[in-house]
Amino acid sequence: MTATAEKLDATEARIATLTAPAGGWADAARADALARLRAMGLPGRRDEYWKFTRPDLLTQADTPAAAVFHADETPIFADTDALRIVFDDGVFNADASDALALDHVKIERLVEAQADIHWAKGVYGVLETAGQTPVERPLAALNTAFATDGVLIHVTGKAQRPITLEYNHGDEGSDAILHHVVKLDAGAELTILENGPAAARFNKVMEVDVADGAAFHHIRAQGRDHERLAATHIFARLGTESTFKSFTLTVNGRLTRNDCVIELTGDDAIAHVAGACVGDGDFHHDDTVFVTHDAERCESRQVFKKVLRNGAVGVFQGKILVKEGAQKTDGYQISQSLLLDEDSQFLAKPELEIYADDVACSHGSTSGAIDEDALFYLRSRGVPAPIATDLLTLAFLAEAVEEIEDEGLRDVLVARLEGWLERHRG
Repeated sequence: MTATAEKLDATEARIATLTAPAGGWADAARADALARLRAMGLPGRRDEYWKFTRPDLLTQADTPAAAVFHADETPIFADTDALRIVFDDGVFNADASDALALDHVKIERLVEAQADIHWAKGVYGVLETAGQTPVERPLAALNTAFATDGVLIHVTGKAQRPITLEYNHGDEGSDAILHHVVKLDAGAELTILENGPAAARFNKVMEVDVADGAAFHHIRAQGRDHERLAATHIFARLGTESTFKSFTLTVNGRLTRNDCVIELTGDDAIAHVAGACVGDGDFHHDDTVFVTHDAERCESRQVFKKVLRNGAVGVFQGKILVKEGAQKTDGYQISQSLLLDEDSQFLAKPELEIYADDVACSHGSTSGAIDEDALFYLRSRGVPAPIATDLLTLAFLAEAVEEIEDEGLRDVLVARLEGWLERHRG
């Protein structure tokens, strides 16, 4: 049997384990996604964008290996004044959630929005489809075809409170697929916070349509569950003078793949995507980012920092594509790793593809050990070696963490990161 045939057989085996919701405005998008999935097949190690990460744990038809989660700390955004939406193993929990009501924001569950004509029809699967070119993303197509829950969020003005999406995990063999759609009208503004272990295996897509002059802020914390397998996608489309900013903190997880696909279609748009992760032992973390500049005077930043030890693996694949006519583009990309031992590894693939002649684009990637001079300086002033190492680790991650605009939320994440480092001191 050829590799292609094996891949398609594996795809059909996975499809056979899933049932797509039927009825309503999303049927056509689901059918299209399923056809695309069957045509491309689920990812394999020979695929260019999966050569650093094993996809089989995310695609196998079998029930995922048990991921037992013991809650030893409160959800990270529990004390934040936000509208709380809770999912338990991928299923909406109405009793634990707040009322889905917020000024200037309309919120509906994906499975309950059954009108034949719905605003989400212009976004659901649309941005995901666009994001399949030039790089295929089969797990996102699978999500669009089979997502069983999620929220549809339509923002018409400035939301006065963030929305927190909290993902709880109770079933040790759960296999959750969630799809969220966010549409911001012109001049609207919203912050979304995400956190929680979610499921033994988690497949999530978020499509974000940011209209002219609108601003979307996204902060995500992935942690609390070391056995988690997760594949997430964010697809964003930006209008004129709009803003998109996303930050992800990851401190646990056996295998995590975060894809972020951003298209700047309006002049003077701004897109920042950043991430910080610390991994210990059986930890594989992959950030794959693709930013397309298709308008003038747009700015994009990619800032990723990874701290790895005890054989942990970090991956970064980031690309900036500047299309013809996208003059005055300002594109910045940096990926760096701090390796705390000789067993860990960082695999990076930074890319620039530019078809305009008046741009300022740069990328860089470095990997190295902790600064021995700085460590000696701290120890010479009485700081114990483990604490000194943690301080230097936090300093290394600072550039990525500082991408969070809200100082209060930034402090919340730093405090949680400090707690994790303290618990894992060697």
